[in-house]
Amino acid sequence: MDAILHGLLTVFIPTNFLFLFLGVFMGIVFGSLPGLTATMGLALLVPFTFTMSPAAGLIMLAGIYVGAMYGDAIPAVLINTPGTPAAIATTFDGFPLTQKGMAQHGLVAAAFASSCGSLVANGVLITAAPPLAAFSLKFGPPEYFWLGVFGLTIIASLSSGSMVKGFLAGTVGLILSAVGMAPIGGDVRLTFGFPELQAGIELIVALIGFFCLPEILSSVIGKRRAAYSDKPVTPKLAVIGEVIVSLIKKPVLMLRSSAIGTIIGFAPGAGGNIASMVSYNEAVRWDPNPEEYGKGTIKGVAASEAANSAMAPGSLIPLLTLGIPGSPPAAVILGALMLHGMRPGVELFTSYAEVTYAFIMALLVAAFLVTFIGSFGSYVFAQIINIPSRFLAPGIIFMTVLGSFAIRNNILDVWIMFVFGIVGFISNKLKFHPAPIVLGLILGPFVEEGLVKSMLAGQASGSIISYMVLRPISMVLIAMSLLSVFWPFYADWKAKRKKSQ
Repeated sequence: MDAILHGLLTVFIPTNFLFLFLGVFMGIVFGSLPGLTATMGLALLVPFTFTMSPAAGLIMLAGIYVGAMYGDAIPAVLINTPGTPAAIATTFDGFPLTQKGMAQHGLVAAAFASSCGSLVANGVLITAAPPLAAFSLKFGPPEYFWLGVFGLTIIASLSSGSMVKGFLAGTVGLILSAVGMAPIGGDVRLTFGFPELQAGIELIVALIGFFCLPEILSSVIGKRRAAYSDKPVTPKLAVIGEVIVSLIKKPVLMLRSSAIGTIIGFAPGAGGNIASMVSYNEAVRWDPNPEEYGKGTIKGVAASEAANSAMAPGSLIPLLTLGIPGSPPAAVILGALMLHGMRPGVELFTSYAEVTYAFIMALLVAAFLVTFIGSFGSYVFAQIINIPSRFLAPGIIFMTVLGSFAIRNNILDVWIMFVFGIVGFISNKLKFHPAPIVLGLILGPFVEEGLVKSMLAGQASGSIISYMVLRPISMVLIAMSLLSVFWPFYADWKAKRKKSQ
């Protein structure tokens, strides 16, 4: 407790607090620009921490990490473009809110939910990091395979009324995930003679193509609207309190989403994109009014963003205790720790306890700053959508091109983004939702790598089936996958029975 209090006092030293505030602000900027992810923001700013004290440098990095976890919700809500892959599920209800003239509601919900997710995950990080880190080591290839399978079952909830179309779209995503070199064996697949495709299809490029461009083509260019959204946005300060009070009245939703993000966060490599999708799916499953989701409800935005932001501190649990980063941004923070001569493990909580707890407390304080900046900033952000479409649409297209190119400095990514945009536009007309395609693209590598490694290890152990099925975590994930598959059928039967009564 003394170390925690000392860490909190270190954060509130004026210069350190200024660095934290700047870090949160810059994180929001990096998160909100498609292509400039939290990982890129941290990597670009790590060199600037060399001249700072270890505490000040890590406090600033904590602000960037937490800020970016919220920043990706801004374009997701306003223009249907996830700033990072972790905000895919935020678009499902965030952009419909904007179309109804409620963009500020979506932005405030994202800010408050992000803070709640961070606070819950930081509480876990402070109190239960060592046992959870040991638990994360139990995740092997079979667990990652079944986690991927469980993720794919979410397609049933994202299929917009037609499960067949949903699974067809998911299959397309799995095929796209196979482009490039095989993770095991190194075989080159589906590159069609383009060496640039050996690294696979970049996820941000697919997100921009499938989510953003179709909306521009259909809403702005196709119908030649004067405004980007259906209704003008009129931000009000009263909306901030209204949305926050509404979410406070849903503690089960907030705690469940935060817990899902924390648990998936400390499984190394899982990431916020899986956490937000699983959380959104569970919110739909357990809500008494699931028909509200996908049409513009703050509950959908909150479920996604709480899990997305809880993933950040969750991914630091195995990093700080075992030196195993749970996400790409956590790997950059590991590099920063090593450059300051701090080794993860017991030494971090003994010899460097003051700096370590200052970093953890900075994550906690940054969560409150996100609520403040995001809520009051929503008054300004929401009005962006009122810019006439003849000015806004070219600006959005320019940012999509810049974001697609900036990731790998590869012009082929820009052309792929445009191709995906046309495919997404056509698929929307045919009532194919892009979410299952992107979900297949995200989870394909998890499923493939987990399956191949499990088969190789299973053969060595004498039984593939027992190795893949009879491990405790695998059995839990299999049960959850079966529940997720059959739940839509049960819900449909229950709805029909209720209607007949």
